[in-house]
Amino acid sequence: MKAISTERYGDPEVLTYTDLPDPKVAPDSVLIRVRAAGVNPVDWKALAGYLDPMLNVHFPLIPGWDVAGVVEAVGVDVPEYEVGDEVIGYVRKDDLQHGTYAELVAAPVRTLARKPASLSWQQAAGLPLAGLTAYQAADRVGAEAGETALVHAAAGGVGSLGVQILVARGLRVIGTASERNHDFLRSLGAEPVTYGDGLADRVRALAPDGVDVALDFVGGGVVDVSQELLKDRGRVASIADGEVKEKGGHLVWVRPDSDRLTALGALADAGKLTVAVDAVYPLSEAPEALRRSMAGRARGKIVLEVS
Repeated sequence: MKAISTERYGDPEVLTYTDLPDPKVAPDSVLIRVRAAGVNPVDWKALAGYLDPMLNVHFPLIPGWDVAGVVEAVGVDVPEYEVGDEVIGYVRKDDLQHGTYAELVAAPVRTLARKPASLSWQQAAGLPLAGLTAYQAADRVGAEAGETALVHAAAGGVGSLGVQILVARGLRVIGTASERNHDFLRSLGAEPVTYGDGLADRVRALAPDGVDVALDFVGGGVVDVSQELLKDRGRVASIADGEVKEKGGHLVWVRPDSDRLTALGALADAGKLTVAVDAVYPLSEAPEALRRSMAGRARGKIVLEVS
């Protein structure tokens, strides 16, 4: 199979487009013919070696955890899927080696759900990691209908899905973004505010009594700003502030979850959630896609088109 891989840690330039052996299929896994693979910031962080302290890493390393594709073979103990089924997955395993930047991926069924019919392959590939991150963060803070939520980096890949999940749950959503993304946030159902100095005052102008929950998808001290605005300082979740637990909030490291991934697909097919695609690259141009991700200005998801 064709794949993107590296023999060492480094920046995107260490990646090569090459031939590698087809993956073996474990008893509880399926083999997926990849149609598209989502690009996430964790991909270039893994490539740089940042995950080495917590995961065993083996080379050659194929990056990527997001996938959308068609089941090509099933393991000996897989009643859930058949050859030809269209699936999506957040394919994070215990070790880091066989990622989704490839023509074929072997994925445990616990990481998969059926592809939402309403989403294109590119949109579907951008849903699993970002959607589950937002969904699990909303769960962690106990976001409920009738409450007001503050979402930081609301126009990004995770944030734009978080906004839609919260709106679908019946929350009022205030989202931070640059001016160029304010109309985009309004289209998702959020009230936009510009990030940066004076943010707390701008949020208070919209919500004088403060907010009920806050989701930090960017880092850079916004947990502190959130806690100035929260009625309960503990109802903040972050994916980027390593000190949030010491501050009384919740740190979220997204987990594979078939049930919640299925729920995200149901939201999409009900017309309550879509995936904004910022850019699509062919698999061979994965280094360029990662550089775009590293720039931090994507509106929605960056995706690799595989086959």
